[in-house]
Amino acid sequence: MLLIRFAFDFLSPYAYLAWQALPAIAERHGRTLQPMPVVFAALLGANGQKGPAEIPSKRIYVFKDATRTAHVLGVPLVPPPLHPFNPILALRACGLPMLDTQRNALVSALFDACWGGARRDLADPSVVADVASSIGLDGTARVTEASTEAAKARLRAQTDEALKLGAFGVPTMFVDGEMFWGYDSLGHLERRLGGIDPVDQLDLSVWSGLPAGATRRVK
Repeated sequence: MLLIRFAFDFLSPYAYLAWQALPAIAERHGRTLQPMPVVFAALLGANGQKGPAEIPSKRIYVFKDATRTAHVLGVPLVPPPLHPFNPILALRACGLPMLDTQRNALVSALFDACWGGARRDLADPSVVADVASSIGLDGTARVTEASTEAAKARLRAQTDEALKLGAFGVPTMFVDGEMFWGYDSLGHLERRLGGIDPVDQLDLSVWSGLPAGATRRVK
């Protein structure tokens, strides 16, 4: 199966925006879109980074930039009632065993509930259950199952896998051994799928072997 693997966390407005665009990209190139819930905070921690919401000037910039991008896409983007919030239960719910069509529908419904204008708090188990029920799943049962050790382990494993593949943020798309980070990389992703990725002509050893001329002092 030819995949576009989509590593995401509901915290990210850019992940929401990428999810709006990726189905059409996947269809154009005969790919299957596979959502891969991961914990953004764990990616940040493993790479020694701060999140955009932890940098005041970047926090404001991100919401302005995401709003501009949503306008271009023609989709709504309204901040959730709290940000950051705890997305863990919603992410675990999306990682539970289910049909691919159900998983995609649940991811879409949860993104819409958070960023599409309803302003629902995905940290609230009753909200996750209600959203799951709205697409024909047993919401109460899904929330209960998402709280099990198996569900916790599955989310940890997916996050660890994303880290091993090189992820440091969300959204991250994995295609044929290549990684694409951020909504603004979707054009590069599509060029890769179309067989016109200029990276194929690069001698990457030039970059990997380039010596450093300065070192930043970390306080």
